[in-house]
Amino acid sequence: MPPASDEVTIESISPYGVARSTVSEKPLSAEDIRKVDAYFRASLYLCLGMLYLKKNPLLKNPLSKEDLKARLLGHWGSDAGQAFTWIHFNRLIKKYDLDVLFVSGPGHGAPAVLSQAYLEGTYSEVYPDMTEDEEGMRRFFKQFSFPGGVGSHATPETPGSIHEGGELGYSISHAFGTVFDNPNLISLTMVGDGEAETGPLATSWHSTKFLNPITDGAVLPVLHLNGYKINNPTILARISHKELENLFLGYGWTPYFVEGSDLESMHQAMASTLEHCVLEIRKYQKQARDSGKAFRPRWPMIVLRSPKGWTAPRKVDGKLLEGFWRAHQIPIPDVFTNADHLKVLENWMRSYKPEEVFDKSGGLIPELKELPPTGTSRMSANPVGNGGLLRKPLDMPDFRKYALEKIEPGVSNLGTMTNMAKFLRDIVGKNMHNFRVFGPDETESNKLGEIYKAGKKVWLGEYFEEDEDGGNLAYEGRVMEMLSEHTCEGWMEGYILSGRHGLLNSYEPFIHIIDSMVNQHCKWIEKCNEVEWRVKISSLNILLTATVWRQDHNGFTHQDPGFLDVIANKSPEVVRIYLPPDGNCLLSVTDHCLRSTNYVNVIVADKQDHLQFLSMEDAIAHCTKGLGIWDCFSNDQGFDPDLVMASCGDVPTLESLAATALLRELLPELKIRFVNVVDLFKLISEVDHPHGLSDREYTSIFTADRPVIFNFHSYPFLIHRLTYKRPGSLNLHVRGYKEKGNIDTPLELAIRNQTDRYSLAMDAIDRIPTLHNKGAGVREKLMNMQIAAKAEAYENGIDPIFIRDWRWPFPQEKKGTLQTLVGK
Repeated sequence: MPPASDEVTIESISPYGVARSTVSEKPLSAEDIRKVDAYFRASLYLCLGMLYLKKNPLLKNPLSKEDLKARLLGHWGSDAGQAFTWIHFNRLIKKYDLDVLFVSGPGHGAPAVLSQAYLEGTYSEVYPDMTEDEEGMRRFFKQFSFPGGVGSHATPETPGSIHEGGELGYSISHAFGTVFDNPNLISLTMVGDGEAETGPLATSWHSTKFLNPITDGAVLPVLHLNGYKINNPTILARISHKELENLFLGYGWTPYFVEGSDLESMHQAMASTLEHCVLEIRKYQKQARDSGKAFRPRWPMIVLRSPKGWTAPRKVDGKLLEGFWRAHQIPIPDVFTNADHLKVLENWMRSYKPEEVFDKSGGLIPELKELPPTGTSRMSANPVGNGGLLRKPLDMPDFRKYALEKIEPGVSNLGTMTNMAKFLRDIVGKNMHNFRVFGPDETESNKLGEIYKAGKKVWLGEYFEEDEDGGNLAYEGRVMEMLSEHTCEGWMEGYILSGRHGLLNSYEPFIHIIDSMVNQHCKWIEKCNEVEWRVKISSLNILLTATVWRQDHNGFTHQDPGFLDVIANKSPEVVRIYLPPDGNCLLSVTDHCLRSTNYVNVIVADKQDHLQFLSMEDAIAHCTKGLGIWDCFSNDQGFDPDLVMASCGDVPTLESLAATALLRELLPELKIRFVNVVDLFKLISEVDHPHGLSDREYTSIFTADRPVIFNFHSYPFLIHRLTYKRPGSLNLHVRGYKEKGNIDTPLELAIRNQTDRYSLAMDAIDRIPTLHNKGAGVREKLMNMQIAAKAEAYENGIDPIFIRDWRWPFPQEKKGTLQTLVGK
């Protein structure tokens, strides 16, 4: 079919021919081009060797099937463009003494990155058995996508990598995360044109609106248009030059184009374009830093259009290879069964002239060895790529000084989140260059506005006069807000991966947007734990608030606590979940999480005012244990309990306490033990989780033979899943969110899901064998109370005052450091 517009022609999108570029200077001499092209050939030879070879690495003998790996795995399509860009930037690192990190965005682009690490010597330094000789090269080839070796992404085993690319879409946001508060760093970022079709990548182009040229470094994106994904053309490769240019002008960038396939002219064009971009970046930074006035430049970016699988044979058996989707993965997959194709592969590999670029022993020849930078100036050895090397602990104030004082357990009603915000405010104030708070336009809504007194919201966009009235905007802020959870999460990941600290706060129901991002980060950390030279980084801390049980104004769409299920699926070595029941526990947990390393920590705490239960001293003890009996609300001291009432989460704890109070008032002979869980993974067996309790410890809390009514913040099945091995697990009856909701009052929502005080109390009566008919009258009374409370909410649009202002009704007295119940 003809193109939809005369403007879109084959000529305007072809990746072939002599270079066409925005910048026309020619900085390379003929000798420079000869050397850089030889280095490029060495790189591509290594890339192809990784895909195919397990023996005969220098092709000293004719290629045979015995030289090939039994399974051919990996991707070829983006390797040439990535290696091409890396090589040309090496010249600029040396010329201008630059600090540069390479971020590989295209999926399965590891051969390009690994080849550079090997040629620069970094790989042999990190892995001494991968020597720069024939035997080392053989091992280097064999390990790629091979059992016991390394994957086809830029995995944690890859020197200089912070971005695996296992899932597409995050290269730009990760890169920006690395350059915030890193004024000398340039993150050179390859963006695959398939990756460029993802939502996260599309929003991340806006990151320039948050980049301060005084205090931050710069990201130089290279959009690699090679035309095809696995089996389809890519969108941005099939629009006209003008449309593509306008797209990036609209995003606020200055695009520069390098297009073609002729190597001599492409070397010259890429060298001049990259140098022009580096000088432009330096110009903007100098202008801002000399004047002390921040502004938002139209930062440079590059569109590199080259053939898919560049330098492969154009056709094999009359079918397109180079420049087509067949070059995406293993370009010639049938070399075991087709002798002619095996010969095509051998001729292709020999076309890179390995005998010219490697000496007889297999080492890179001296004149090429001199081309890349040395030491930590090598992109493969940049310390930012192993951010734990640069990490410094936070300067933390003593969280105990922010304690909610004079707590009357179950009576004091105070602002849990607004108080914790003061703690975060002072952490920000003490760490103005290595700690940031991230979130999608919700910091104020989440009752964390106190933070703005230490560090306002970063904003490099336009300022209006009305922004002075509560806008909290600043060029040099500490809070990063953009209504894209993907971008905020990507920024924070890049920030902590490069050695800093952060906290992301988000509404609980919409954190699912970044499920897969967190999944990938968990996998990254777990693999890093197995790589000895990887130094631990700060934990990724996620604070979930605006929780499911307090969404009476937003309704069903805002009611989903299922992120905890996602996290619980991850390795117990790298994830932690905390549900602090009150303000002092929240302070203790937050302090612990911000000090930790190599975890994904999830804290769930509602932002509204809540009943408080523990003094700071008791909160520290409770959080240290992770769960425990709350003696002050129990009356089973010295007796076997008839019932265990357990809770996990702030609102479920309130309702469980209210249920306990009802039972004790209406059935005073009952002996009830009250248990609260703050560290969710304490429920798992110690066999399966490092935080897990032994069965003996577990039964000392929950018993093995008494009914347990467990009120849980999230979906009930998660608790059953965590405790299925436990003694007495059949006595555990979990109540939680059952996917029932609407524009409900808090009590009505709880009733829908049977987590309210009346449902819990009735459930308890049903589970205690000794009550039987004896408890029937009480059960009927509880049912009537529930109906009346619900009817009043329907009538008045608000829960009854006795629900809203409920307090623990029994008097207390001091016993040691704990509040202990003595009776009605």
